Amino acid sequence: MNTNWIHTIYLAIPAVAILLYWRFTHKKHRKNAAVLSDVKEAGLTEPASLHPIIDKTLCVGCAACVTACPEGKILGLIHGKAQLIEPTRCIGHGACARACPFHAITLVFGTAKRGVDIPFVAENFETNIPGIFIAGELGGMGLIRNAVEQGRQAMDSMAKHLANGKSAGKASGDAYDVIIIGAGPAGLAATLGAHERKLRYLTLEQDSLGGTVFKFPRGKVVMTAPVNLPMVGKVRFRETKKETLLKFWNDVEHKTGISINYHEKMDNIEPDGDGFVVTTAKGKYHGRVVLLAIGRRGTPRKLGVPGEDVPKVVYSLTDPAQYQNKNVLVVGGGDSALEAATSIAEEPGATVTISYRSPAFSRAKQKNREKIDAAEKEGRLQVLLSSNVKQIDAEKVTIDQEGEMINLDNDAILVCAGGILPTPFLKQIGIEVETKHGTT
Repeated sequence: MNTNWIHTIYLAIPAVAILLYWRFTHKKHRKNAAVLSDVKEAGLTEPASLHPIIDKTLCVGCAACVTACPEGKILGLIHGKAQLIEPTRCIGHGACARACPFHAITLVFGTAKRGVDIPFVAENFETNIPGIFIAGELGGMGLIRNAVEQGRQAMDSMAKHLANGKSAGKASGDAYDVIIIGAGPAGLAATLGAHERKLRYLTLEQDSLGGTVFKFPRGKVVMTAPVNLPMVGKVRFRETKKETLLKFWNDVEHKTGISINYHEKMDNIEPDGDGFVVTTAKGKYHGRVVLLAIGRRGTPRKLGVPGEDVPKVVYSLTDPAQYQNKNVLVVGGGDSALEAATSIAEEPGATVTISYRSPAFSRAKQKNREKIDAAEKEGRLQVLLSSNVKQIDAEKVTIDQEGEMINLDNDAILVCAGGILPTPFLKQIGIEVETKHGTT
C-alpha cells in the first residue's frame, strides 16, 4: 500500500507540473492574442523598417526570439508559434533572427501594403557597380548601432577590394583610395577605419558631424546599446541623448585627427577610368572606391499648399524652446513628428496641434504614441487625425478634417513628412533599386 502511494505521488508531481505549465502558457498565449487583436483593430500593423517574418513550419515555440528582443514584447507566442504582435514597435534590431536556433526568422523590408525602396547591396556592401559601396540608413539600416557596424564592415570590404587590386592603380597626386559621402554614424565609422589603415581618404558631409542625428530634437534619446568604433573600441553607451553622443563624436574626431570636409554636398558621381569622379560645388575629386553613407531622407517633403513658402514653415526641429508662447502646428505622423509635438508642448506658453493625414499614428513607436495620448489628455496639445493642411496664412492655418474646415491661430509650422528618397540619383548613376514588399 505504501509503495502504491509513493508511485502515485511520483506520477502526480510531473502531471501537476505539466498542468501548471500548460495553464501558464495558455494564459500568456491568450494575452498575446488579445494584444495582436487590439493592434489590428487600431490599424497598427505596418512595421516602419526592417522586421521579422516567422516560418511557422520551422518555429518550435522556444521563445528565444521573444526574450532576445531589446525593445520588449514585440514578439509573442500564440498557439505555440512566434508572431510579431506589435509590428509598429519593431525598429529592426534583428536580435530575434540571431537568437533563433532553428533559423525560422527572416528579416525583410516593407510589407504587401507598404513598399520600401532599397538599393542593391551585396554581403560585402558593394552595389551592382563595382567600386561603389553603401552602408547605413541608405541601405535600410536606420539604427545607429547597426549603421556604425555597417560602416566599419564596409571599410573592411573596401580595404580588401583595394588590396586585391580590383580598382586599378594606386592613389597618387590628387587621387584618393576611398571617398566617403556622409559623416553620420556609418560615415564616421568608415572614416575612422580608413584613418586607422592609413588609406588616402576624403570624407564629405553636407551638414555637420552626425548627419541626420545632428538634426534630431534636443534631448532625444538616440542610442540604447553599445557599439564598436574603429580606433576607439567598445563604446558602452545606453539611453544616450543626442547632445551626449554628438559631444562624444566630436571628441573622437579631435583625438583621432580624422579629416572631414563639412558643408560640402556631393552633386554627382561618375566613372573615370580606374575609379570615380565625385563632383561638389567646390571641385572634382578622384577616388578608387566610393562609400555612400548618406541618409534616406534626402530633400524634405513639402506639403504643396498655398502659403507654404514663408519663414514660419520649417522642416526640422532644432530647439523646442524657440516655440515658447507660440501657436505651433506640427504636421506628420512618424516618430519625428510625435517627438517634436510633445517636446514643444512642454515649453511655457506653447499651444500645439498635430495634424496627420491617416486615422492612426501607425508608423510611430509605442512610447511616442503614449506620450501623445498623455499630452492630449492633459490638454497640452490637440490631435487632428485624418486631416490635411489646405492653406497657410500669415497668422492662420486652414486644415481639412474629413470635410470640416478648421481655422487655427498660427505662429509656426513644423512639417515632419519625411524626405524625398535619393532613388532617382541612385538610378541615374546606375545603382539598381528595388521596391521591397516584405522581402529580403
